[in-house]
Amino acid sequence: MNFAMWNKALKVIPQVSREEWNHLDFVSKWLISTRAAVLVMTLISAMLAGLFAIRDNLFQPLPWLALAFGLIMAHASNNLFNDYTDYVRGVDQKNYYRAMYGPQPLVDRLMTRRQNLTYFVITVSLALASGLYLAWYNSFDTLIWTLVGLGAFFLLFYTWPLKHMALGEVAVVIVWGPLMIGGGYYVLTHNWDWNVIWATLPYALGVTTVIFGKHIDKLEADQQKNIRTLPVLIGEKVARQMVTGMMILPYFLLAYLVATKYFTPLILIGLIAIPRLLQVLPAFLKPKPAARPQDFPDGQGGWPLYFAPLAFGYNRSFGTLFVLGLIADVLIRLLLPTFWR
Repeated sequence: MNFAMWNKALKVIPQVSREEWNHLDFVSKWLISTRAAVLVMTLISAMLAGLFAIRDNLFQPLPWLALAFGLIMAHASNNLFNDYTDYVRGVDQKNYYRAMYGPQPLVDRLMTRRQNLTYFVITVSLALASGLYLAWYNSFDTLIWTLVGLGAFFLLFYTWPLKHMALGEVAVVIVWGPLMIGGGYYVLTHNWDWNVIWATLPYALGVTTVIFGKHIDKLEADQQKNIRTLPVLIGEKVARQMVTGMMILPYFLLAYLVATKYFTPLILIGLIAIPRLLQVLPAFLKPKPAARPQDFPDGQGGWPLYFAPLAFGYNRSFGTLFVLGLIADVLIRLLLPTFWR
């Protein structure tokens, strides 16, 4: 067992040679091929769903573990299937971004199509098993099947055709907010709450900035391959402005949710991320530089990606603070039930 590689693969997308790959254990190969470093965004969504359930005294640990595990397996399955789809359609090649910022196991011939599909089948089966358990836990009601169906739809069709129809970014907002967190809250509590849906948006918008950033980075390459992402459709300048707006809007949403007393002021711990925001925003106000800046990392989630790693780093900071703020909000409500009513 290569624990050092496990740790590395959970932090970055490590570059490995074929010889190194052949000596890796199954878990290391799975972590690299599923791009495990980005799965933390899904773990945070599951944590938020659990915290909302705790907030309403409706939390159950075993269903939450099934939810968190299932969502992570679903995200991992999506990454495996995306690589397979883009490879067989001729999108992912040596000169395309996916093979530059991290290993694309099929392009780099680290695994065969059959091996990739085997990884996918095992991973998606684990996700499905978790979904079936949660459906049973909720007595197989209609909304549960709707949520499972929506999850399967976005898992299978995000890369094609949704991303090619400028709907990929919209799908990310829906999946990482209302579906994962709002739907996760429902399967834990058997209660649909629109306030929870609104409260998911600060985090969901942060995740979307990462995808938006990556699609801005790949804009010219996607144009050449006729992949019509939203940045391709609206242009780089407007896309950068939209990312800027999506980074700023969550603070106004948090202020609104405090003003309406859905959250206590403790949720405003998220404001600590503002200095990090001020570091990142200037980059989004200018076009991508033609060459890698001297202080910018190369490869493993760095250059030639530029906006995506900047957005990812900021979203990790804001997302962590949002979780901490929600934990503080939950604790104060449990200890002082009449506080901020």
